Amino acid sequence: MGRQEPVSGGEADLRRLCAKDLSHHKIPLFRFWFCGLLMLCLLVFVASLAFSDSVLSWSEKLFFHRRFYWFFNQSHHNNAPAYRVHPKHKVILSTIINNTESPAVPGGLQYHQAYPRNYQFVMDNSDVCKKNPPFLVLMVPVAPKNIAARDAIRQTWGKYGVIQGEVVRTLFMLGLDGGVDVEKLKQEDQQHHDLIQSNFMDTYLNLTIKTMVIMDWLATRCPTAAYAMKVDSDMFLNIDNLVLMLQKPGTPKLNYLTGMLMWDRPVIRSKNSKWYVSEDLYPDPKYPTYTLGMGYIFSNDLPIKFVEVSKSIKPFNIEDAYIGMCMKKLGLSPTSPPDPSQFKAYNSKYDRCEFSKIITYILGSSEQLKNYWADHKKPGPHC
Repeated sequence: MGRQEPVSGGEADLRRLCAKDLSHHKIPLFRFWFCGLLMLCLLVFVASLAFSDSVLSWSEKLFFHRRFYWFFNQSHHNNAPAYRVHPKHKVILSTIINNTESPAVPGGLQYHQAYPRNYQFVMDNSDVCKKNPPFLVLMVPVAPKNIAARDAIRQTWGKYGVIQGEVVRTLFMLGLDGGVDVEKLKQEDQQHHDLIQSNFMDTYLNLTIKTMVIMDWLATRCPTAAYAMKVDSDMFLNIDNLVLMLQKPGTPKLNYLTGMLMWDRPVIRSKNSKWYVSEDLYPDPKYPTYTLGMGYIFSNDLPIKFVEVSKSIKPFNIEDAYIGMCMKKLGLSPTSPPDPSQFKAYNSKYDRCEFSKIITYILGSSEQLKNYWADHKKPGPHC
């Protein structure tokens, strides 16, 4: 009893083989449990966010995460320009094509692919400036499918026809998107009369084309306006403060471009960066001074000058810096706004007093815009 039976040679060999096989499976088994533990930790983290007592909404939490990521990129990569890449844009770097040839258009090729008159308007509200010439035109580049952003603007800062006694018009610039219902777009325009669409492809990498098409529309359809603003669709725009700024005595009426100024921004040469621009497209190591693309204001004599001077400027995909290059080529420079603190980028939270003083803020969603605007317009003192 208790004595171990002798083991035959064949059995011993079998046991040694089994022991060796089990030892080979230890590492994969460890990896399996380790991955399982990581997944469990991730699930606990997500659940803690979902059931958090925090007053922040999911969209705001996601927005702050994106804001941190943006800030980290800016501080970690000292060479990164202050060019805001919106989180909703999915840039696939492998699709960047440094092609400076013009597209085929009726009448032949013209200059380069970003020259706006290579394209035609397929939806146009060319009469909006004729009956009652506006003091200010707000031009909003937006994706065709983003009706939520357009409707939010129509319900907030874009719904006013007169501000501080001045006529203001808000219009949306769209390109083409094969996944969008064309008839629905036409119905939307028939209801609101505020859509402009050109036949370039509406992609992130074509933002310079989109901006130059905006300039061409202003030059040819709305030359009598005093000022215009290119403003992104995710912005809180304090339109009253903007008009008051433009009404101030001494505000230039010609050759005027203002907003959040960017000085001495280096050109990114790393192909892994979403801000990459090749030396072929832009040989200088730094961009000229330009205004950040979230929202910049200009006197309406400039659009036709931009269109003309762009004939000799090779396009690159940093649209706000491209406008800065047009200014430099014209022998002009952007002007600092009377109060630079009114042009803000991201904010951490809504403050009624703060939002009553600024002109621009970047927001995280269309719902955020509607909620902030409703509070901003409530009766009573802001501060």
